Amino acid sequence: MLTYQSKEDTPLSTPIHPTAVIHPKAELHPTVEVGPFAVIGENVKIDAQTTIGAHAIIEGPIEIGVGNRIFPSAVIGLEPQDLKYKGAASWVKIGNHNTIREFVTINRATHADEVTQIGDHNLLMAYVHVAHNCVIEDHVIIANAVALAGHVHIEPRAVIGGALGVHQFVRIGRNAMLGGMSRIDRDAPPFMMIEGNPSRVRSLNLVGLKRAGLTTHDVGYLKKAFRLLYHSDLTFKEALEQLPGISDNEYVEYLYHFLMGSTTGEKRRGPIPGRT
Repeated sequence: MLTYQSKEDTPLSTPIHPTAVIHPKAELHPTVEVGPFAVIGENVKIDAQTTIGAHAIIEGPIEIGVGNRIFPSAVIGLEPQDLKYKGAASWVKIGNHNTIREFVTINRATHADEVTQIGDHNLLMAYVHVAHNCVIEDHVIIANAVALAGHVHIEPRAVIGGALGVHQFVRIGRNAMLGGMSRIDRDAPPFMMIEGNPSRVRSLNLVGLKRAGLTTHDVGYLKKAFRLLYHSDLTFKEALEQLPGISDNEYVEYLYHFLMGSTTGEKRRGPIPGRT
């Protein structure tokens, strides 16, 4: 079992508080910091420069990468809240340089060898719940008290406003921005501003697109796509069929393939609409 050593003993001491409870088979890099009364279970692997706050609970099987900051009372890697779960050895895998704030809960996947996956450079604010089999890619910001149901997939650089719920199997597209207290029960198209109950596509996420480095030409093509999809006299199906004709721009193509997958893919819920 890993034990606490004071800095007076050696400059290379392991910064683990003496009240922390760590399973003998847990694998912690020597630079991992563990706060008071934290509990780290079996089949846990934590890489360099990661900090675990006071009273946090980490259960395995789980792998946590480099430079993560896990704040007090976060609970990560416990079994899923899913009646289909029968004790399988499922996983949580967390990448590098994530910030996971107070009272965040991240559950393991439901079936054996399945994974709940968190990528790199994400911010999960206090009281976020990430259910079984969710995938959060990179540079995602999720504000306080957001609840993600099972199998939610969030693409890079999405921003999720506080106190909202996301239905199971929903996909949130890259660079989408979701307004706080919205009801997200269908797929959120990439590059869009979405809010409401019921939620609706309101506009392009222009600030987010600029921050992501899209050029004026890229944004111009997306504006044309937005007008076609949400402000033309065509039905959504008719507009979607015409979308590839706007341009071969990579972002328009991405939007088209996302929306096609949302309307025809297995277990897809369809995209959030615009005006009704």
